Amino acid sequence: VGGRPVAVTFCPLCNSAIVFDRVFEGQELRFGVSGLLRNSDLVMWDNITESLWQQLTGEGLIGEYAGSQLTMVPSAITSFEYFTSKYPEGQVLGHDQGFAISYGFNQYAGYSSRSTPLGFFDQNDLDPRFPALERVVNVTIDGTAKAYPFSIIEPAGAANDTVAGVDVVILWGGDTADAHDATEIARAAGIGTGIAFHRTVDGQTLTFSANGGDTFTDAETGSTWDLNGTAVVGPLAGTQLEPVVHGNEFWFAWAA
Repeated sequence: VGGRPVAVTFCPLCNSAIVFDRVFEGQELRFGVSGLLRNSDLVMWDNITESLWQQLTGEGLIGEYAGSQLTMVPSAITSFEYFTSKYPEGQVLGHDQGFAISYGFNQYAGYSSRSTPLGFFDQNDLDPRFPALERVVNVTIDGTAKAYPFSIIEPAGAANDTVAGVDVVILWGGDTADAHDATEIARAAGIGTGIAFHRTVDGQTLTFSANGGDTFTDAETGSTWDLNGTAVVGPLAGTQLEPVVHGNEFWFAWAA
């Protein structure tokens, strides 16, 4: 991405789509799927040391890099329609990657409607504060972790908060399909989009409110912003909020 070697990863059992910097301690790693799971989450391996890594956290589990930490790159889960409207020249992974896999279909139809995750997880370890398969926007800054459940941020539209002294905002909108609902993802129910940004611009902390229609207004300048964190109207037009590393995992997996 922009000349930066990255690994784009996804664990369907946890709904965790995470991008990592592949350059680690001066070596450019290539990651693969080990076939192992830990807390229902994908365990990766690297081609240089064959160490095992937790996909959801980027933590080295076993091997030479045990206890090490990969660097996450900011990314977001959005609908393909929204991506193409914002980035008409953006690159997209082609359908035919030589693996005989149809990427438009869900192998876990109805999964998001379950009350408990599919196997590979001790039900006694479920955190009862939210439903196990509730999606959350998670933010971790300097060791402080916070989760913002979709059910709470959806009616609010925008969640202004501070994490470890850093002012952030979670913007909500979109009509992103639930990749764990129908067999054909394009026909699945809309689940929405939650994206985290820094809300300080040129030293000024902004407070956002939702207007509906995937637009937002900050109270300090009255500028209008889109779901991508770009000011489209007003004094700050053209300004881009800096994204925060975050994810949209299922609650059970992130809590574990």
